[in-house]
Amino acid sequence: MPPAPDPASPPGTSRSTSATIQPNILWYLVTVTDERGIDVRPLLEQVGLNETVMRSAALRVSYRQGSAVIRRALELTGDEHLGLKVGAAQHLTAWGLLGFALMADDTLRHAIETGVKYQNLSGAMVVWSADTGEEDRAFVLRADLPDPAMDPAIAVFLIEEALASVVTLSRLAVGPAFAPRVVEFACPPPRRSDPYGALFGCPVRFGAPANRMVIDPAWARARMPGRDPVTYASTLELLDAQLASRRHQQDLLEVLEISVAQSLPVVPSFAEQARRHATSERTLRRRLADCGTTYETLVEGVRRERVEQLLLRPELTLRDIARRAGFSDERALRRAVRRWHGTSPVHLRERMRTDRL
Repeated sequence: MPPAPDPASPPGTSRSTSATIQPNILWYLVTVTDERGIDVRPLLEQVGLNETVMRSAALRVSYRQGSAVIRRALELTGDEHLGLKVGAAQHLTAWGLLGFALMADDTLRHAIETGVKYQNLSGAMVVWSADTGEEDRAFVLRADLPDPAMDPAIAVFLIEEALASVVTLSRLAVGPAFAPRVVEFACPPPRRSDPYGALFGCPVRFGAPANRMVIDPAWARARMPGRDPVTYASTLELLDAQLASRRHQQDLLEVLEISVAQSLPVVPSFAEQARRHATSERTLRRRLADCGTTYETLVEGVRRERVEQLLLRPELTLRDIARRAGFSDERALRRAVRRWHGTSPVHLRERMRTDRL
Protein backbone atom coordinates (compact mmCIF):
# COMPACT_ATOMS: atom_id res chain seq x y z
CA MET A 1 0.00 0.00 0.00
CA PRO A 2 1.12 3.64 -0.42
CA PRO A 3 3.06 5.10 2.50
CA ALA A 4 1.19 6.55 5.42
CA PRO A 5 0.53 10.31 5.31
CA ASP A 6 3.30 12.53 6.56
CA PRO A 7 2.67 13.03 10.28
CA ALA A 8 3.80 16.63 9.88
CA SER A 9 0.89 17.27 7.54
CA PRO A 10 -2.17 19.09 8.89
CA PRO A 11 -5.17 16.97 9.94
CA GLY A 12 -7.50 15.84 7.22
CA THR A 13 -6.36 15.31 3.69
CA SER A 14 -5.09 17.09 0.63
CA ARG A 15 -5.41 16.20 -3.01
CA SER A 16 -1.62 16.04 -3.17
CA THR A 17 -1.34 13.36 -0.49
CA SER A 18 -4.66 11.57 -0.98
CA ALA A 19 -4.26 8.33 -2.92
CA THR A 20 -6.80 8.68 -5.73
CA ILE A 21 -5.08 7.69 -8.99
CA GLN A 22 -4.54 4.31 -10.56
CA PRO A 23 -0.83 3.95 -11.44
CA ASN A 24 -1.30 3.36 -15.19
CA ILE A 25 0.78 6.38 -16.24
CA LEU A 26 3.65 5.38 -13.97
CA TRP A 27 3.67 1.83 -15.37
CA TYR A 28 3.98 3.12 -18.93
CA LEU A 29 6.60 5.63 -17.79
CA VAL A 30 8.65 2.65 -16.58
CA THR A 31 8.19 0.97 -19.98
CA VAL A 32 9.26 4.02 -21.98
CA THR A 33 12.29 4.82 -19.84
CA ASP A 34 13.36 1.15 -19.83
CA GLU A 35 13.68 1.36 -23.61
CA ARG A 36 16.20 4.18 -23.11
CA GLY A 37 18.21 2.21 -20.57
CA ILE A 38 16.97 4.38 -17.70
CA ASP A 39 15.51 2.56 -14.69
CA VAL A 40 12.98 4.67 -12.77
CA ARG A 41 12.03 1.84 -10.40
CA PRO A 42 14.25 3.31 -7.66
CA LEU A 43 12.14 6.48 -7.95
CA LEU A 44 9.00 4.42 -7.37
CA GLU A 45 10.64 2.82 -4.34
CA GLN A 46 11.44 6.27 -2.93
CA VAL A 47 7.73 7.16 -2.85
CA GLY A 48 6.68 3.76 -1.49
CA LEU A 49 5.79 2.06 -4.77
CA ASN A 50 7.58 -1.16 -5.61
CA GLU A 51 6.56 -3.57 -8.38
CA THR A 52 4.73 -5.91 -6.01
CA VAL A 53 2.66 -3.08 -4.54
CA MET A 54 1.86 -1.67 -7.99
CA ARG A 55 0.40 -4.97 -9.16
CA SER A 56 -2.46 -4.57 -6.68
CA ALA A 57 -5.75 -3.80 -8.42
CA ALA A 58 -6.80 -1.72 -5.41
CA LEU A 59 -3.70 0.48 -5.45
CA ARG A 60 -4.14 4.23 -5.77
CA VAL A 61 -1.29 6.72 -5.83
CA SER A 62 -1.35 10.40 -4.92
CA TYR A 63 -0.56 13.43 -7.07
CA ARG A 64 2.50 14.03 -4.91
CA GLN A 65 3.77 10.48 -5.51
CA GLY A 66 3.02 10.62 -9.24
CA SER A 67 4.44 14.11 -9.70
CA ALA A 68 7.66 13.24 -7.85
CA VAL A 69 8.32 10.29 -10.16
CA ILE A 70 7.40 12.22 -13.31
CA ARG A 71 9.57 15.20 -12.36
CA ARG A 72 12.62 13.03 -11.76
CA ALA A 73 12.01 11.02 -14.95
CA LEU A 74 11.95 14.26 -16.93
CA GLU A 75 15.25 15.27 -15.38
CA LEU A 76 16.88 11.88 -16.03
CA THR A 77 15.79 11.62 -19.66
CA GLY A 78 16.08 15.30 -20.56
CA ASP A 79 13.17 14.63 -22.94
CA GLU A 80 10.72 17.52 -23.20
CA HIS A 81 8.36 15.25 -25.15
CA LEU A 82 8.32 12.38 -22.67
CA GLY A 83 4.58 12.80 -22.13
CA LEU A 84 3.91 12.20 -25.83
CA LYS A 85 5.91 8.97 -25.74
CA VAL A 86 4.18 7.66 -22.62
CA GLY A 87 0.76 8.41 -24.12
CA ALA A 88 1.70 6.75 -27.41
CA ALA A 89 2.83 3.56 -25.63
CA GLN A 90 -0.55 2.77 -24.09
CA HIS A 91 -3.16 0.08 -24.72
CA LEU A 92 -6.84 -0.14 -23.83
CA THR A 93 -6.06 -3.11 -21.60
CA ALA A 94 -4.24 -0.75 -19.22
CA TRP A 95 -7.61 0.74 -18.32
CA GLY A 96 -8.87 -2.61 -17.04
CA LEU A 97 -12.64 -2.94 -16.88
CA LEU A 98 -13.13 0.53 -18.34
CA GLY A 99 -11.00 -0.37 -21.38
CA PHE A 100 -13.20 -3.44 -21.90
CA ALA A 101 -16.31 -1.24 -21.78
CA LEU A 102 -14.83 1.17 -24.35
CA MET A 103 -14.09 -1.68 -26.77
CA ALA A 104 -17.70 -2.88 -26.46
CA ASP A 105 -19.18 0.60 -26.92
CA ASP A 106 -21.14 1.66 -30.02
CA THR A 107 -19.25 4.64 -31.52
CA LEU A 108 -15.95 6.39 -30.93
CA ARG A 109 -17.73 9.45 -29.56
CA HIS A 110 -19.77 7.41 -27.12
CA ALA A 111 -16.68 5.49 -26.04
CA ILE A 112 -14.87 8.77 -25.28
CA GLU A 113 -17.90 10.05 -23.38
CA THR A 114 -17.94 6.81 -21.38
CA GLY A 115 -14.26 7.33 -20.60
CA VAL A 116 -15.00 10.88 -19.42
CA LYS A 117 -17.83 9.65 -17.20
CA TYR A 118 -15.65 7.04 -15.51
CA GLN A 119 -12.37 8.98 -15.64
CA ASN A 120 -11.82 8.57 -11.90
CA LEU A 121 -11.40 4.83 -12.52
CA SER A 122 -8.99 5.18 -15.45
CA GLY A 123 -5.87 6.52 -13.80
CA ALA A 124 -6.23 9.96 -15.43
CA MET A 125 -4.21 12.76 -13.83
CA VAL A 126 -6.09 15.49 -15.71
CA VAL A 127 -9.75 16.51 -15.61
CA TRP A 128 -11.58 15.50 -18.79
CA SER A 129 -14.71 17.06 -20.31
CA ALA A 130 -16.37 16.57 -23.70
CA ASP A 131 -18.99 18.43 -25.70
CA THR A 132 -20.18 19.29 -29.20
CA GLY A 133 -18.23 22.18 -30.68
CA GLU A 134 -19.75 25.20 -32.33
CA GLU A 135 -18.24 24.48 -35.73
CA ASP A 136 -19.90 21.75 -37.92
CA ARG A 137 -21.04 19.92 -34.77
CA ALA A 138 -17.49 18.67 -34.28
CA PHE A 139 -16.78 16.70 -31.11
CA VAL A 140 -14.46 18.47 -28.65
CA LEU A 141 -12.50 16.72 -25.90
CA ARG A 142 -10.87 18.99 -23.32
CA ALA A 143 -8.18 18.23 -20.72
CA ASP A 144 -7.74 20.57 -17.75
CA LEU A 145 -5.14 20.47 -15.00
CA PRO A 146 -6.48 19.68 -11.53
CA ASP A 147 -4.39 22.58 -10.21
CA PRO A 148 -3.49 25.54 -12.47
CA ALA A 149 -0.35 26.22 -10.36
CA MET A 150 1.16 22.80 -11.01
CA ASP A 151 4.87 22.64 -11.90
CA PRO A 152 4.91 23.71 -15.59
CA ALA A 153 7.11 20.78 -16.69
CA ILE A 154 4.79 18.25 -15.05
CA ALA A 155 1.76 20.08 -16.44
CA VAL A 156 3.09 19.78 -20.01
CA PHE A 157 3.88 16.09 -19.44
CA LEU A 158 0.36 15.34 -18.16
CA ILE A 159 -1.42 17.17 -21.00
CA GLU A 160 0.84 15.58 -23.61
CA GLU A 161 0.28 12.12 -22.13
CA ALA A 162 -3.46 12.65 -21.91
CA LEU A 163 -4.06 13.81 -25.49
CA ALA A 164 -1.50 11.40 -26.97
CA SER A 165 -3.15 8.45 -25.21
CA VAL A 166 -6.56 9.36 -26.62
CA VAL A 167 -5.24 9.46 -30.19
CA THR A 168 -3.31 6.22 -29.69
CA LEU A 169 -6.24 4.34 -28.17
CA SER A 170 -8.64 5.71 -30.79
CA ARG A 171 -6.40 4.34 -33.56
CA LEU A 172 -6.25 0.97 -31.84
CA ALA A 173 -10.06 1.00 -31.67
CA VAL A 174 -11.25 2.38 -35.03
CA GLY A 175 -8.16 2.12 -37.23
CA PRO A 176 -4.71 3.66 -37.82
CA ALA A 177 -6.12 6.30 -40.18
CA PHE A 178 -7.80 8.16 -37.31
CA ALA A 179 -6.63 11.75 -36.85
CA PRO A 180 -8.24 14.71 -35.07
CA ARG A 181 -9.09 17.87 -36.96
CA VAL A 182 -6.83 19.92 -34.68
CA VAL A 183 -5.09 19.57 -31.32
CA GLU A 184 -4.51 22.64 -29.14
CA PHE A 185 -2.18 23.15 -26.20
CA ALA A 186 -2.38 26.02 -23.72
CA CYS A 187 1.40 25.91 -23.14
CA PRO A 188 3.86 28.06 -25.12
CA PRO A 189 5.38 26.57 -28.30
CA PRO A 190 8.17 24.06 -27.58
CA ARG A 191 11.61 24.22 -29.13
CA ARG A 192 10.63 21.43 -31.52
CA SER A 193 7.03 20.97 -32.61
CA ASP A 194 7.54 18.28 -35.26
CA PRO A 195 6.99 15.36 -32.80
CA TYR A 196 3.47 16.68 -32.21
CA GLY A 197 2.52 16.76 -35.87
CA ALA A 198 4.06 13.32 -36.40
CA LEU A 199 2.02 11.80 -33.58
CA PHE A 200 -1.32 13.56 -34.00
CA GLY A 201 -1.35 13.72 -37.81
CA CYS A 202 -3.14 17.06 -37.82
CA PRO A 203 -2.45 20.76 -37.20
CA VAL A 204 -1.20 21.41 -33.65
CA ARG A 205 -1.53 24.85 -32.07
CA PHE A 206 0.17 26.24 -28.97
CA GLY A 207 -0.69 29.13 -26.67
CA ALA A 208 -4.38 28.25 -27.08
CA PRO A 209 -7.06 29.15 -24.50
CA ALA A 210 -7.42 25.48 -23.50
CA ASN A 211 -5.93 22.02 -24.01
CA ARG A 212 -8.30 20.26 -26.37
CA MET A 213 -8.78 17.95 -29.30
CA VAL A 214 -11.36 18.57 -32.02
CA ILE A 215 -12.71 15.46 -33.75
CA ASP A 216 -14.64 15.61 -37.02
CA PRO A 217 -18.25 14.33 -36.88
CA ALA A 218 -17.49 11.46 -39.28
CA TRP A 219 -14.80 10.08 -36.99
CA ALA A 220 -16.95 10.70 -33.90
CA ARG A 221 -19.66 8.51 -35.48
CA ALA A 222 -17.22 5.72 -36.41
CA ARG A 223 -18.49 2.34 -35.17
CA MET A 224 -16.37 0.45 -32.67
CA PRO A 225 -15.36 -2.92 -34.22
CA GLY A 226 -15.97 -4.81 -30.96
CA ARG A 227 -19.32 -3.20 -30.11
CA ASP A 228 -21.54 -5.45 -28.05
CA PRO A 229 -24.56 -3.87 -26.28
CA VAL A 230 -24.99 -6.72 -23.81
CA THR A 231 -21.33 -6.80 -22.78
CA TYR A 232 -21.26 -2.99 -22.62
CA ALA A 233 -24.32 -2.82 -20.33
CA SER A 234 -23.08 -5.52 -17.98
CA THR A 235 -19.63 -3.94 -17.77
CA LEU A 236 -21.15 -0.56 -16.94
CA GLU A 237 -22.98 -2.14 -14.01
CA LEU A 238 -19.64 -3.21 -12.57
CA LEU A 239 -18.11 0.21 -13.24
CA ASP A 240 -21.03 1.92 -11.50
CA ALA A 241 -20.50 -0.29 -8.47
CA GLN A 242 -16.80 0.61 -8.39
CA LEU A 243 -17.58 4.30 -8.74
CA ALA A 244 -20.17 4.23 -5.98
CA SER A 245 -17.78 2.52 -3.58
CA ARG A 246 -15.34 5.44 -3.88
CA ARG A 247 -17.72 8.33 -4.30
CA HIS A 248 -18.90 8.69 -0.72
CA GLN A 249 -15.55 9.71 0.70
CA GLN A 250 -12.47 10.03 -1.49
CA ASP A 251 -14.24 11.49 -4.50
CA LEU A 252 -15.95 14.10 -2.35
CA LEU A 253 -12.61 15.26 -0.98
CA GLU A 254 -10.99 15.23 -4.41
CA VAL A 255 -13.78 17.25 -6.03
CA LEU A 256 -13.77 19.82 -3.24
CA GLU A 257 -9.98 20.13 -3.29
CA ILE A 258 -9.89 20.59 -7.07
CA SER A 259 -12.67 23.17 -6.78
CA VAL A 260 -10.68 25.17 -4.23
CA ALA A 261 -7.41 24.82 -6.16
CA GLN A 262 -8.97 26.03 -9.41
CA SER A 263 -10.65 28.99 -7.63
CA LEU A 264 -7.62 30.36 -5.77
CA PRO A 265 -6.86 33.07 -4.83
CA VAL A 266 -10.61 33.23 -4.10
CA VAL A 267 -11.91 30.46 -1.83
CA PRO A 268 -15.49 29.32 -2.53
CA SER A 269 -17.68 29.63 0.56
CA PHE A 270 -18.95 26.52 2.26
CA ALA A 271 -22.51 27.51 1.30
CA GLU A 272 -21.45 27.72 -2.35
CA GLN A 273 -19.88 24.26 -2.19
CA ALA A 274 -23.09 22.85 -0.70
CA ARG A 275 -25.09 24.38 -3.56
CA ARG A 276 -22.71 22.85 -6.13
CA HIS A 277 -23.29 19.43 -4.57
CA ALA A 278 -27.07 19.98 -4.42
CA THR A 279 -27.09 19.34 -0.70
CA SER A 280 -27.51 21.22 2.56
CA GLU A 281 -24.59 22.67 4.48
CA ARG A 282 -25.43 20.39 7.38
CA THR A 283 -25.30 17.28 5.21
CA LEU A 284 -22.06 18.30 3.52
CA ARG A 285 -20.48 19.07 6.90
CA ARG A 286 -21.53 15.63 8.15
CA ARG A 287 -20.08 13.92 5.07
CA LEU A 288 -16.77 15.69 5.61
CA ALA A 289 -16.83 14.66 9.27
CA ASP A 290 -17.30 11.05 8.13
CA CYS A 291 -14.08 11.50 6.11
CA GLY A 292 -12.33 12.78 9.22
CA THR A 293 -11.91 16.38 8.08
CA THR A 294 -13.58 19.78 7.76
CA TYR A 295 -13.87 22.27 4.93
CA GLU A 296 -11.50 24.63 6.72
CA THR A 297 -8.87 21.90 7.02
CA LEU A 298 -9.33 20.97 3.37
CA VAL A 299 -8.84 24.59 2.27
CA GLU A 300 -5.75 24.78 4.47
CA GLY A 301 -4.29 21.70 2.78
CA VAL A 302 -4.85 23.10 -0.72
CA ARG A 303 -3.32 26.45 0.24
CA ARG A 304 -0.32 24.69 1.76
CA GLU A 305 0.22 22.70 -1.43
CA ARG A 306 -0.12 25.86 -3.54
CA VAL A 307 2.44 27.73 -1.45
CA GLU A 308 4.92 24.83 -1.67
CA GLN A 309 4.53 24.75 -5.45
CA LEU A 310 4.95 28.51 -5.82
CA LEU A 311 8.01 28.64 -3.58
CA LEU A 312 9.81 26.47 -6.14
CA ARG A 313 9.43 29.25 -8.72
CA PRO A 314 12.32 31.68 -8.13
CA GLU A 315 10.78 34.45 -10.20
CA LEU A 316 7.92 34.89 -7.69
CA THR A 317 8.25 37.21 -4.70
CA LEU A 318 6.63 36.44 -1.35
CA ARG A 319 4.03 39.07 -2.16
CA ASP A 320 3.23 37.26 -5.41
CA ILE A 321 2.93 33.95 -3.58
CA ALA A 322 0.71 35.39 -0.85
CA ARG A 323 -1.62 36.88 -3.44
CA ARG A 324 -1.82 33.73 -5.58
CA ALA A 325 -2.46 31.49 -2.59
CA GLY A 326 -5.28 33.70 -1.31
CA PHE A 327 -3.56 35.29 1.71
CA SER A 328 -4.30 38.87 2.68
CA ASP A 329 -0.61 39.84 2.81
CA GLU A 330 2.94 38.54 3.35
CA ARG A 331 2.51 38.45 7.12
CA ALA A 332 -0.41 36.06 6.82
CA LEU A 333 1.70 33.90 4.51
CA ARG A 334 4.62 33.87 6.98
CA ARG A 335 2.33 32.86 9.85
CA ALA A 336 0.87 30.00 7.79
CA VAL A 337 4.28 28.68 6.69
CA ARG A 338 5.56 28.89 10.26
CA ARG A 339 2.54 26.89 11.40
CA TRP A 340 3.00 24.24 8.68
CA HIS A 341 6.78 23.90 8.62
CA GLY A 342 8.12 25.64 11.71
CA THR A 343 10.24 28.00 9.62
CA SER A 344 9.99 31.08 7.41
CA PRO A 345 9.00 31.05 3.71
CA VAL A 346 12.55 32.15 2.78
CA HIS A 347 14.18 29.28 4.67
CA LEU A 348 11.60 26.80 3.39
CA ARG A 349 12.29 27.93 -0.19
CA GLU A 350 16.02 27.40 0.28
CA ARG A 351 15.47 23.97 1.82
CA MET A 352 13.12 22.87 -0.94
CA ARG A 353 15.59 23.96 -3.64
CA THR A 354 18.40 22.11 -1.91
CA ASP A 355 16.29 18.95 -1.64
CA ARG A 356 15.68 19.01 -5.40
CA LEU A 357 19.37 19.14 -6.28
